[in-house]
Amino acid sequence: MATPHHGGPGLSLAGEWRVELTCPEGEKHFLDVPPLEALSKSDERVASLPGFQGGKDGWLKGWRLEGVRAEECTMSGALLPRSLVVKSAPGRSVSAFVRGSDYDYDPVWGTVWRLNGGAIGPEQEVFLDYSFAPQRIDSAVVETSGRVVLKSGIPHIAMPEPPDLREGESRLVNIHLPGPTSRLRSEDLFPVLETTYPEERGAGRAPAEDLLPRTMRKLRVAERLRILAWGDSVTGYNRYQTMFVEWLRGRFPSAVIELVTVAWLGKSSVDFLAAPAGSKHDFAKRVLAAKPNLIISEFVNDASLGEGEAEILERHTRLLAAFRDIGAEWIILTPHYVRPDWMGLTSQRGIDDDPRLYVRVLREFARENRIALADASRRYGRLWRQGIPFLTLMENGINHPNAFGHRLLAESLISLFAGTSSMQNPDPQPQQKPIVQP
Repeated sequence: MATPHHGGPGLSLAGEWRVELTCPEGEKHFLDVPPLEALSKSDERVASLPGFQGGKDGWLKGWRLEGVRAEECTMSGALLPRSLVVKSAPGRSVSAFVRGSDYDYDPVWGTVWRLNGGAIGPEQEVFLDYSFAPQRIDSAVVETSGRVVLKSGIPHIAMPEPPDLREGESRLVNIHLPGPTSRLRSEDLFPVLETTYPEERGAGRAPAEDLLPRTMRKLRVAERLRILAWGDSVTGYNRYQTMFVEWLRGRFPSAVIELVTVAWLGKSSVDFLAAPAGSKHDFAKRVLAAKPNLIISEFVNDASLGEGEAEILERHTRLLAAFRDIGAEWIILTPHYVRPDWMGLTSQRGIDDDPRLYVRVLREFARENRIALADASRRYGRLWRQGIPFLTLMENGINHPNAFGHRLLAESLISLFAGTSSMQNPDPQPQQKPIVQP
């Protein structure tokens, strides 16, 4: 009889679509994984095919094929490139336009555009046929009888979900099918080594007691606490901070908490500090003049600026002085993981240590200046141990976390106040569009 084991089962590939699983007591199981099924879309109508938009971001080059859209982007690698047909009218017998003279497309990002001088006019209606493959996560599951079976998850272009478990069942391995592929790869196998993030429990004293004493006092004596969440588009979705505040209200029922969100979509803290005085995103006007008692800063975009250590330290030293001048306490929220190639990663496994210089500098800066650090990066770095490919939590397939991904950000904040990630309140209904308060 097979049983789960915290060390994880032995795994190896036994064929193009077969996995050999060895349980801790030596019992072997062979699981045949169904290949991904390609989906087809016919006669996708485009009222006016745009010309080439330029830029380095492939999802912005032209028309984003509906089948491979992931939020405001497209899912790279999902399109079956040779399947794309561009037509002047719906139906199978219509003659197609010619790639290279009438139109072109990005085969990786699934965007298409018309070419100047070709047969497609600027205001001409066109219709598209193509095929694509979503992602899927299957699981090797131990049933209550002890039998090991393979269960298929719910396919999705960007956020596939593993199959639900019945009471008494346990998950041994997740198998990630990341899109069009001719066979399984070893990097697609995610044994479940942990079921939750291993919280660092101290001697009963939450870090906020020492690092955020004024905030803790306001929570306890029911004095108004104004929390300002400051960041980029991730903060603009108003999810993680809402979860965090709802938890605080459950933990401190008499507390009077006001939440203010100041976010600039697609921008960084550098952009805020460089914004002209009196402008919509003027740092002094939007952040400092709001007179918050507690500031939570989140800037995943900062991690991609390519700055050196000195630049990061200089900016955060300026921020610390500015926050202290207005009497505000500060929580630095480290960024979640984003597209592996953007982070210098080659895999979604074995990634406990965030390789980004920005994250390392933030950790050192917070430690040396006794600033509260909500280290969401560490939680994301261990997702692979829970059998979760972190990129499957991104709504846009790049860097926008879904509700569960925001929950991880909230839990990193909560751990400062409780020393645990136990969230007493359920997730609020996730917002579908960014919310930025005036």
